[in-house]
Amino acid sequence: MQKPADSSLINSHSDVLWADWPAAANIHALTTTRAGGLSQEPYAQLNLADHVGDALPLVEKNRQILAESLSIDQPLWLKQVHGVAVVDAATASHHAEADAVYTDKPATVCAVLTADCLPLLFCNRQASVVAAAHAGWRGLADGVIEATVTSMQQKPEDIMVWLGPAIGPSCFEVGSDVYHAFVSQDQQAARAFKQTDGEHFLADIYQLARIRLQRLGINQVYGGGLCTYSDEERFYSFRKNKITGRMASMIWISADQDQ
Repeated sequence: MQKPADSSLINSHSDVLWADWPAAANIHALTTTRAGGLSQEPYAQLNLADHVGDALPLVEKNRQILAESLSIDQPLWLKQVHGVAVVDAATASHHAEADAVYTDKPATVCAVLTADCLPLLFCNRQASVVAAAHAGWRGLADGVIEATVTSMQQKPEDIMVWLGPAIGPSCFEVGSDVYHAFVSQDQQAARAFKQTDGEHFLADIYQLARIRLQRLGINQVYGGGLCTYSDEERFYSFRKNKITGRMASMIWISADQDQ
């Protein structure tokens, strides 16, 4: 996939992570890292969230830097609430309360913000629809993946998914309530948990997502394996730092079919 031109601050080859998947050439999908922006500690550098206490002029500048470096319009920035609502990026208002967004319009960017939660990027084989979803454990258990897939209105065998950076299975300790929230729905989910004591488990959010995708009939799943908690140089981690920035996971269909 041909990458958009770099800017003076963001180097598109080192400061963002491009999805490694066999999507069509006109599908662009990536996750930003901390690098390349103007925010200061504890938000350094490319914080893209305007709700975490960072100086708003710097957040707006970071968003501008990102859009210019990728030669795209500003994404639809959502107000994420750990729910399952999905909106159409072409018609929804900015800061719409939703945790997933889709579009079938070229040059319209879908984006979600994360700092430990799992970002999922979706497209179909025909490159005619894309989507992005934010999945914390609650949204994942409540069905944000299923709601996103429903919004795409595609056959499961035509959908592929890329899992962006999230908290890894050796760092994501949860209580028994989280374990039961998943296992009560699907016994297979027990495979994604490792009990540490009577009330606590280490959870593999990547595996939990894969189990749910497989149950939907979606087997083209890529990415996963990165840990936002343990890679502080590249990623924000809310669980580790509490006061911190957010990365953006973004996907769009190029208006030029050759790009």
